[in-house]
Amino acid sequence: MSWGTELWDQFDNLEKHTQWGIDFLERYSKFVKERLDIEQNYAKQLRNLVKKYCPKRSKDEEPRFTSCLSFYSLLSELNDYAGQREVVAEEMGNRVYGELMRYSQDLKGERKHHLQEGRKAQQYLDQCWKQMENSKRKFERECREAEKAQLTYDRLDNDINATKSEVEKAKAQLYLRTHTADESKNEYAAQLQSFNSEQWKHFNNAIPHIFKNLQDMDERRTVKLGETYRSFAEAERRVIPIVSKCLDGMVSAAKAVDERRDSAIVVESFKSGFEPPGDFPFEDFSQNLSRTGSDGTISNTPKGDKERERDGGPGLRTDNKHAMSRTKNKLWLFGKKPKAPSLEDFSHLPPEQRRKKLQQKLDELNRELQKETDQRDALNKMKDVYEKNPQMGDPSSLQPKLSETNCNIQRLRSEIHKNESWLSEVEGKQSSRGDRRLSTDNHHHTPHGRESPEGSYTDDTNQEHHTPLRRPNPSQPGLPNHDPHEFDDEFDDDDPLPVIGHCKALYSFDGKDEGTLVMAENEVLYIIEEDKGDGWTRARKQNGEEGYIPTSYVEITIERHGKGAVTYI
Repeated sequence: MSWGTELWDQFDNLEKHTQWGIDFLERYSKFVKERLDIEQNYAKQLRNLVKKYCPKRSKDEEPRFTSCLSFYSLLSELNDYAGQREVVAEEMGNRVYGELMRYSQDLKGERKHHLQEGRKAQQYLDQCWKQMENSKRKFERECREAEKAQLTYDRLDNDINATKSEVEKAKAQLYLRTHTADESKNEYAAQLQSFNSEQWKHFNNAIPHIFKNLQDMDERRTVKLGETYRSFAEAERRVIPIVSKCLDGMVSAAKAVDERRDSAIVVESFKSGFEPPGDFPFEDFSQNLSRTGSDGTISNTPKGDKERERDGGPGLRTDNKHAMSRTKNKLWLFGKKPKAPSLEDFSHLPPEQRRKKLQQKLDELNRELQKETDQRDALNKMKDVYEKNPQMGDPSSLQPKLSETNCNIQRLRSEIHKNESWLSEVEGKQSSRGDRRLSTDNHHHTPHGRESPEGSYTDDTNQEHHTPLRRPNPSQPGLPNHDPHEFDDEFDDDDPLPVIGHCKALYSFDGKDEGTLVMAENEVLYIIEEDKGDGWTRARKQNGEEGYIPTSYVEITIERHGKGAVTYI
């Protein structure tokens, strides 16, 4: 159906209809704009939510539990999902809203052009009609004047009193009016024929063409709306596969939660490497009381303790101080851990945690060293290029940076060497403890003696907490040792510490610090006090000289049956 033939007389209604069509298109554009604003705000809120719950610290400092890692994976997938919502908003903005706004402007211009053509055609037809009407009214007026002239001539021609000149004058007037009427008639006929021709053209050519253009414009608007409806849906459909992958990633993250692995990580993270505290010894405060024969029969002193007292061995009372000291050093594992200063070699940490920290620091230093080495190689290559092609740059300008890089490399290598020695010390100490544990399992003899808080062996209560002045007390890092017995060791030359084993030096040691002992490679020394956990072992030379040596520098053998030799692993 054509608007030009069916609606030839509905110009005003078509004008209103086309305006309504453009208004409806702009209304739909507004709807799309509000929808994409919702998508953008939704994506923004999702990203803010992800940012809020993402770890503020580096990944190395974050817990490695599968539940945490899965949650961070879920946050990552949700962040990708938010990105897909932004894609939907962008697609709607470019392919729908932006396209509709441009098309709306084009439609407005096209509609205005067609309506102007229609108005011009209507104005031209109205002008032709006015000209025809003017010629018609003139013809009518001239006819009336000719009729009046005919009546006047007839009256004078029949009047006997009228003069001949009056009759002739009336006759000439009649002739003039009749001739004018004939001309008006011809003019009116021509104008009428012209108007009818223009009117036919108007309603059969001009108006159908203009209305057909308006119809095409309106149909294209309708088609465009249908296309944008489809684009509106396709913008959502395109992201469904990726959204599905995001959701699949969230499900996979949920499946990756492993409670047993998390439990193992807890053990790995907090394992100290210490052994559980031993039993509290019986403390007999009635030993020095004078007893009668009958009193002795009801003594609460264990038989084994009395036998050791008779044999001259240390009684249980001598373990009192050691037990309390050992308890102080170990029971913090079940209570509030004492604060300790953070040392460069992490010696304030338990052995296992110290090993992990040292390994992490070594990995970081090696990465920095590799980075500095790569930078040095790049600078050397650039320097070679400058030397071969001076026009590209001055080789001397790179020298300060090269010097700085070399200094950094030397510093990092020194740091690596220092941390490797600390790590070797920790690992060697742990392996030696494992050997001692195996040795203990293979012997069934119950030794007599005492144990220091960290596994040192001594038969003298005055020597239990003796450490060189350069070392802090392991139980109280950073504080000086105020043990009331520490001076007894300096003056008690008549009662030296018993030998509990011997060691062979793997490396030479200069012993420059106070309280240390000089030793040569492959030299054999006596062990009189084992490592308390700070990396130092107390030894005695063949000539009787005593001092501390690095535990990692020697290979230690503990003599289990020597005087006072006791091993607690």
